[in-house]
Amino acid sequence: MLSRVAERIYWMSRYMERSENVARLVNVNSHLLMDLPRGIRVGWGSLIKISGTGDYFNRGDTEEADERTVVRFMLSDRDNPASLLNSLSWARENARITREIIPMEAWELINNLYLEVKDNLSKSVARRERNRVLHTVIASIQQFTGLLAGCMSHNSAYDFIRIGRNLERADMTTRIVDAGSANLLPHLSGEEDVLEPYDNILWMSVLRSLSAYQMYSQHVQDRVNAEDVVTFLLQDGMFPRSVSHSLGELESCLHKLPNSDEALRAVTGVRRRLRSANIPELLESGLQEYVDNVQLEVADIHRQIANTWFLPVAPQAQSQ
Repeated sequence: MLSRVAERIYWMSRYMERSENVARLVNVNSHLLMDLPRGIRVGWGSLIKISGTGDYFNRGDTEEADERTVVRFMLSDRDNPASLLNSLSWARENARITREIIPMEAWELINNLYLEVKDNLSKSVARRERNRVLHTVIASIQQFTGLLAGCMSHNSAYDFIRIGRNLERADMTTRIVDAGSANLLPHLSGEEDVLEPYDNILWMSVLRSLSAYQMYSQHVQDRVNAEDVVTFLLQDGMFPRSVSHSLGELESCLHKLPNSDEALRAVTGVRRRLRSANIPELLESGLQEYVDNVQLEVADIHRQIANTWFLPVAPQAQSQ
């Protein structure tokens, strides 16, 4: 397979996963409004922090941003590289160029989804229409994932698709845990104890943003609390959107590819860090710093993948 083809389908997969994640975040934050008593304001600015796009937000302080402003920024802002519309646009472009590699139905699904979202996002400020559009995005991307699993040969191209999907999942889950540990809701009037009665609602929203609430309830069988939620999302080896499971899938794909030693070493290092983490201790003293370090290591996995398969070989290395 040509390196440029591998890179295109890798990024197609990442952008599709990113689109689903953005849709989930906005949707869950909208529903969180209905779970909280009047007077507790949902921190919409936390979505900008989770997506890491604060540098592109030029509408004032993110902490003070209102629902309408953040929703438009997250869904349709062309200046936001991680907006839903931009992510779907780049997924579509990468799929268009590699449409001979993926099933034709997959290309048609991406193309139709992009066109539908583009035509309807202008109406997505209203919550009812927004929920409809976001549910369509989530369902279509899940259909896309299933279509590839059932209709595409499980060759190297499919491995690069799985690598992109699972690396994006690992990155987003760490971001969501990071935002949850810092509290998705702003402290009111400097009174930190105001939010304590709603901690379980906060952590339930964290689980729901990853469609993890039902699986958490089956496996943990305890009321929702920070320690169990963080442990489940970081260390559980069975839940598909946990960091541990995503990295396991990543490792499985890398083993099938040539020259994967450096990338595998990077993945092994992150998995070792996750297994050895003492979550109760980290919650007391430094979970955010720990998760920030995990995010940096996940970014390093991407660099190793790009250096190995996507970037041109230096002339000196080529001659050697």
